[in-house]
Amino acid sequence: MSIKGRAWKYGDHINTDVIFPGKYTYTITDPEEMGPHAMEDLDPEFAKNVKPGDCVVGGKNFGCGSSREQAPQSIKVAGASVIIARGFARIFYRNCINLGLPALVSSEAVDAIEHGDQVEVDLDKGTITTKKGVFTFPPFEGYAKTIIDNGGLIPHTRKMLGIDP
Repeated sequence: MSIKGRAWKYGDHINTDVIFPGKYTYTITDPEEMGPHAMEDLDPEFAKNVKPGDCVVGGKNFGCGSSREQAPQSIKVAGASVIIARGFARIFYRNCINLGLPALVSSEAVDAIEHGDQVEVDLDKGTITTKKGVFTFPPFEGYAKTIIDNGGLIPHTRKMLGIDP
């Protein structure tokens, strides 16, 4: 699967309260209503302008802080199709996979990508193509690949059980 879009680049230690403002944690429960608030306190233009295929690029420890799934959910609902970072907070990473949002670790790609660059990610080949070169990452395998390919853990489970969405 290939993903192409614009890069939205941020720094190190971007926490879940910045990704999805904590003030909405208990007032917004519908995932579709989360998207317009993605990155609201960090980058008010993100949710207004992100397009399908776009990627979020972060530094070290992306998604640190509270273990709320609203943070990756808001990024996905807003329209971003992949996150590339130097590293992820463990629970944030797992929440991304459960939501079918690929979270890729590639320090080299993060170094090469500038905000606004066009980026192409090939999840099957394990490549990130930027204007400065092609960078690799270990492609998803096994259960994680199946979850991502099916759009998340819930759609995957429904498919495995033969339940229509």
